[in-house]
Amino acid sequence: AQVLVESGGGSVQAGGSLKLSCAASIATYSIYCMGWFRQAPGKEREGVAVIDSVRSTNYADSVKGRFTISRDNAKNTLYLQMNSLIPEDTAMYYCAADWTTVPSGGRWMCTFDPPEGPNYWGQGTQVTVSS
Repeated sequence: AQVLVESGGGSVQAGGSLKLSCAASIATYSIYCMGWFRQAPGKEREGVAVIDSVRSTNYADSVKGRFTISRDNAKNTLYLQMNSLIPEDTAMYYCAADWTTVPSGGRWMCTFDPPEGPNYWGQGTQVTVSS
């Protein structure tokens, strides 16, 4: 059975908003790193946003100020609020969970390119932004 299931994708015009959800069939309170990645046609997969269990977040420069990642461990759900969407945001968006951290500035950080993992991936949800 799929551990992570995304929803909320769709087609919007530039400037519009979408909210992605990722429902987990495992207890997310036990998962330190969770995040969203995306892959556009002909491009490599890239990290979009990550959040750790103490709600520290990190965003790709291309989405800072427009996207907000959050998690609700009571609902075992990860979210991505996407505002001011642009055509360059068009991609398949994947939810991911459970990967190793790296030390930085005296704390353990969730990065987009971890040494190991993510161990769980969703099947993806398509986001299409038209100009």
